[in-house]
Amino acid sequence: MKIVGIVGSNAELSYNRKLLQFIKKNFKDLFDLEILEIKEIPLFNQSDDQTNGAPIQYLSNKILQADGVIIATPEHNHTIPAALKSVLEWLSFKIHPLENKPVMIVGASYYDQGSSRAQLHLRQILDAPGVNAMVMPGNEFLLGKVKEAFDEDGKLKDQGTTDFLKTSLEKFLQFIKVTTAMQGKKPELPPEDLFATGKTDTTIEDIDMYAEDWVEQASEKVGVAKGKDYVQLNRGVLTVDQLNAFLASMPMELTYADSNNQFLYYNYTKSAEEMLASRTPGQVGNPLAKCHPERVYKGVSWVIQQLRSGAQDNVHVHVPTHGPDKYVVHNYQAIRDENGKYMGINEYIWDLKPTIDWYLQQTGQELTGSVDAVASASTKDHENQKADVDAVSSASQKDQETNTETNKVDAVSGASEKV
Repeated sequence: MKIVGIVGSNAELSYNRKLLQFIKKNFKDLFDLEILEIKEIPLFNQSDDQTNGAPIQYLSNKILQADGVIIATPEHNHTIPAALKSVLEWLSFKIHPLENKPVMIVGASYYDQGSSRAQLHLRQILDAPGVNAMVMPGNEFLLGKVKEAFDEDGKLKDQGTTDFLKTSLEKFLQFIKVTTAMQGKKPELPPEDLFATGKTDTTIEDIDMYAEDWVEQASEKVGVAKGKDYVQLNRGVLTVDQLNAFLASMPMELTYADSNNQFLYYNYTKSAEEMLASRTPGQVGNPLAKCHPERVYKGVSWVIQQLRSGAQDNVHVHVPTHGPDKYVVHNYQAIRDENGKYMGINEYIWDLKPTIDWYLQQTGQELTGSVDAVASASTKDHENQKADVDAVSSASQKDQETNTETNKVDAVSGASEKV
């Protein structure tokens, strides 16, 4: 189960952050907790609407894709901090990600009462029109005298407190299941435009995306750096030739598609027939729809939706169509700018087997047991992920058995047409 924990303070030192970190580390067998900060969220100002800004949209998308939310609040002057109140204003102004979302409140404070009054106010705010969260009743977790509560390793010293926290978290998971069942399915993510009909601030316009010489035309239009021209990177200065050589030397196939779903780059070193996921120079510039058979559009869209929304920062897919001497994994990594805005996909494909063989040789270990140690995925994990993996790789078990679609392996940037 996916839970997000919101640190209700923008302070550098926060015991409520420490509390969420303790929960993440010590109760990872119960659920997956991702801790979200509010330090970058601007002060709410209706006259300066920043709802569509990257920090607010990032937080909103994380909440939307989570099964539940834990808010850890300190207590300032008998109520919640101004920073947390401001965040909740943004999340109930034009967007409403907390609506019908299961929420648990926890809190830590310097004093005996924990954050009881702040928690009471927070419950009232979360119940307000425009917020409409589903706050778990009772089971308040109030951590008082917090300066003395943690040891030097960040663990709660008192076992009774830890046990009560675990009981509260288990009840929250049950609360999520009940409220989710009452509400039905989660809202669907917006559809993806695989034909790249929109544009971004870096789109090179007025050039046919389907042109075989798109790279050459685009280069001429924008006057690109090339050859011995220098490029200033965030921590380095390289010529274009050096940059190309550097990327070509990577022991994996790299592909970049931008936020408009246009295929813009791959580290061209081999012919399509020699690649793990075939690509051709003429594909660069194409919309992603052109790079895939129509039957895999759904899987392509699913991957991009996960990355764009922040539901996942990466998706890994094992593609078993390369024979027993390889273990090929397609990795789809979200690319974001310094403000968290989605910029596209970094897909890197590599054969893990040589690395695993080297590791085993170096350590003297062996693969044993019924669990597939190469994949690091038990049979149960495989079953749980099968639907998603099939959708992304477009290689269902039936397809593999009948050998009819053995080359439909790349869901995002360069699916082979040899199907």
